[in-house]
Amino acid sequence: MPAVRGDGMRGLAVFISDIRNCKSKEAEIKRINKELANIRSKFKGDKTLDGYQKKKYVCKLLFIFLLGHDIDFGHMEAVNLLSSNKYSEKQIGYLFISVLVNTNSELIKLIIQSIKNDLGSRNPIHVNLALQCIANIGSREMAEAFGSEIPRLLVSGDTMDVVKQSAALCLLRLFRTSQDIIPGGEWTSRIIHLLNDQHMGVVTAATSLIDALVKKNPEEYKGCVSLAVSRLSRIVTASYTDLQDYTYYFVPAPWLSVKLLRLLQNYTPPAEDPGVRGRLNECLETILNKAQEPPKSKKVQHSNAKNAVLFEAISLIIHNDSEANLLVRACNQLGQFLSNRETNLRYLALESMCHLATSEFSHEAVKKHQEVVILSMKMEKDVSVRQQAVDLLYAMCDKSNAEEIVQEMLNYLETADYSIREEMVLKVAILAEKYATDYTWYVDVILNLIRIAGDYVSEEVWYRVIQIVINRDEVQGYAAKTVFEALQAPACHENMVKVGGYILGEFGNLIAGDQRSSPAVQFQLLHSKYHLCSPMTRALLLSTYIKFINLFPEIRTQVQEVFKQHSNLRSADAELQQRASEYLQLSIIASSDVLATVLEEMPAFPERESSILAVLKKKKPGRVPENEIKDSKSPTPLNNNHTNDVNNTSTNSADLLGLSTPPTSAPNSGNTGVLLDVLGDIYSGKSVNSSTSSNKNWFVDPKKFVCKNNGVLFENDLIQIGVKSEFRQNLGRLGLFYGNKTNAPLQNFFPTMQWSEENNAKLSIQIKPVEPILEAGAQIQQMINAECIDDYTDSPSISVSFVCNKVPHKINIKLPLTINKFFEPTEMNGESFFARWKNLGNTNQQRSQKIFKATAPMDLQAAKTKIIGFGMQLLEGIDPNPDNFVCAGIIHMRSQQVGCLLRLEPNRNAQMYRLTVRSSKESVSVELCDLLVDQF
Repeated sequence: MPAVRGDGMRGLAVFISDIRNCKSKEAEIKRINKELANIRSKFKGDKTLDGYQKKKYVCKLLFIFLLGHDIDFGHMEAVNLLSSNKYSEKQIGYLFISVLVNTNSELIKLIIQSIKNDLGSRNPIHVNLALQCIANIGSREMAEAFGSEIPRLLVSGDTMDVVKQSAALCLLRLFRTSQDIIPGGEWTSRIIHLLNDQHMGVVTAATSLIDALVKKNPEEYKGCVSLAVSRLSRIVTASYTDLQDYTYYFVPAPWLSVKLLRLLQNYTPPAEDPGVRGRLNECLETILNKAQEPPKSKKVQHSNAKNAVLFEAISLIIHNDSEANLLVRACNQLGQFLSNRETNLRYLALESMCHLATSEFSHEAVKKHQEVVILSMKMEKDVSVRQQAVDLLYAMCDKSNAEEIVQEMLNYLETADYSIREEMVLKVAILAEKYATDYTWYVDVILNLIRIAGDYVSEEVWYRVIQIVINRDEVQGYAAKTVFEALQAPACHENMVKVGGYILGEFGNLIAGDQRSSPAVQFQLLHSKYHLCSPMTRALLLSTYIKFINLFPEIRTQVQEVFKQHSNLRSADAELQQRASEYLQLSIIASSDVLATVLEEMPAFPERESSILAVLKKKKPGRVPENEIKDSKSPTPLNNNHTNDVNNTSTNSADLLGLSTPPTSAPNSGNTGVLLDVLGDIYSGKSVNSSTSSNKNWFVDPKKFVCKNNGVLFENDLIQIGVKSEFRQNLGRLGLFYGNKTNAPLQNFFPTMQWSEENNAKLSIQIKPVEPILEAGAQIQQMINAECIDDYTDSPSISVSFVCNKVPHKINIKLPLTINKFFEPTEMNGESFFARWKNLGNTNQQRSQKIFKATAPMDLQAAKTKIIGFGMQLLEGIDPNPDNFVCAGIIHMRSQQVGCLLRLEPNRNAQMYRLTVRSSKESVSVELCDLLVDQF
């Protein structure tokens, strides 16, 4: 909104003052309605309104619209202002049209005619106003109406520099709307030669335009390379006095330099001509030399501009990947930033060094910084920098340092942030497999992974260790011995039980000669874990037991007793019931020869890419991990849709967001006999196709996000929607990631929030708009800001509508914005906790309690993880019963703060929980209790 000067628009100033002085919403609406009635009567009744009065009233309408009120008149008066010769009147007219006129309006023809008149004007200010209006509207109609005039303005020798600059940016805006607007042929050369223009503003705008054109048609615009190098050379060799008007804190034209360096990264190699290539290398060397010079200013703006050019130059050096000297120099320069006090510089240095580590010329230079990178992984305050340090260690790893890096990552894994543990596990597993000269070391690493971070070890990791062991005879005995020892730990993760069950079922006979690991001891050890496991793991163990009958006939009776148990033969789980009954009959009626044939040892797996690597690729969209496994003996994952003992990982449905992998196929509960599926397929290595339909939509239950902030919300063949979120006190920020999985753009892409005004008064939501087109294979991010004002129930939803291949689609999903997200964990000692607990328990209105049955086998470690993820502080060693969980936290709202205490008491014998929540507000206690009950 233009400033009000003197008393030139006194009426507007008074009106704005009146609005600001309103004491209530009702008073504001009353004042606005009064003003609208006055303006309407002036426009209808007074035919003698001059330009000043029209401008004043149109300004008032604009202000009212910006306050959030609909405006349904005044458009014609704004169009009339376009014909004025006064700058202020014409400017207000264009501003009103840019903001309020729909492209389908009946006035569009009049507007286009007025714009054409101004484009042909001799007054450059009027031409600029017209160009700005076209760019602001940016519709296809504008592109069609002015597609020939704007390019002509851009390359004409008569056009003033300031107009050329606006024309280039306007053309770029229209090109993004309609890519056929730019004419080819002779126009190509004329547009490219704008890089030689004497006016730096024109060159800067033209570089942005050419960069977009090159991305569409690199061959046609290849002539820009030599001109870009020439212009870059003139800038980097200039002193800050040569380009005084375009020098920013002693750095000559930094933003143009960055644009030119990015433009050159569109070509590989950027320059085929030796002369041009040599000149470019000289430019890059000069930029690296200037980075070593003492700073000419202590102000942060100087270092920011200087480093912006430096990092873009390093990106170009990495992109070329041909000059060993430049690559090593870039690595040394980045190494200096690893100890810089600026967090952003350390992050960018680590990120760039990840790329340098993949080059044969600079890999060794990167390895020299290994100790500093390891220190960054352990000591950095910012988790994103620690994540980048892990990525760099992974990229720089080779045969010479693999054991050291893997050990350091294992050591750090015990205290690593939860957000990066799963990816670290994948990377450790890949490095251990790729660089294992002794596969006993590989087995030790994977079992340590499961012990340290069992909850973050994906199925692909333990599938992979089984595949490796089965394919390598020399490690089978060691694996059986090592996993047997690991299973003897009192607290043993379920993934360890799965690995142990599988390996002992195949190779338990290799350690059965030792009395300490006799067949009976192996069986008793595995079965001691049976009742603590999920139904899927129990099903795997039943398969192990039938294997034991074949391997160790002497324990047949003991195994059969397990099959006969009421909890198995009459289990509520159909899979367990069917396995127990059919395995029992098999062990009774089959001869030893039949058993030996049906239950023979697993054959070696066929050669295929590591399933772990496939998962890591999915977690890094747009970037293939550098350390790929190319072992010719790498077997395929075990695959069986009946038991889900070991599933194959599909590499076709890539996770665009890097947040999760698609759900594994569900156990087959049909009538196919276990003898055919389990014995014929699992133990003979036959692959069974997944029963999950590839084009089926799958939603993640919103309850799953009560105790976590990141993951995939929805996925089908067309789109994947994921979320990453962070919260601080009563404020939250969510990033929604939309990934287009198709080969066609998603048109009319429009996410809308589903959250009533009443709810918005308690949880305020602000959603940023996104572009209406999601290109094929692309991913975009949408930010959502939330503020907790008062306690609330439920959580908001978002509706995503789009058109794909002319077919409309609409998706509704819940957002992870429950009240517990605004918790601040609170430390308390035992005395303070129980004093506060007793105080809050004096009235039933301040507490909520539920007693409920466990929906899954009780795993106290998993329960602990969920409690911590819920957002409260877990107070350990306070409750007299070590199995109980007690927590404290404060929910932050704008209106108040609510202190909360929680106690979760598991009863293992009855498989029941008692959950009690006490807080200073009853509604909060009830909501927290309801949210947490569903997690167990």
